[in-house]
Amino acid sequence: MQEDTKISNYCIFDSHLLTSFTSSLYVAGLFASFFASSVTKAFRRKPSILVGRVAFLAGLALGGAAFNVYMLILGRILLGVGVGFANQET
Repeated sequence: MQEDTKISNYCIFDSHLLTSFTSSLYVAGLFASFFASSVTKAFRRKPSILVGRVAFLAGLALGGAAFNVYMLILGRILLGVGVGFANQET
């Protein structure tokens, strides 16, 4: 067998859409945690926990009902918002 040295195993799936799906949760969580700190400071913990919970559940529902990749990415963004708010509360 001859090995193809031109293609790396790390670059097989060279897709911007797949990359955005993978990183959307982490980026949304990062930005939401910055926003969550001001919400927690202004309204205390309970409303902030509720916002995080609602965003997380909406992301779960949207991800479960997704019929294309863009809905799945939006669901992951909502999951990231929920995780960012929950991270602020711990």
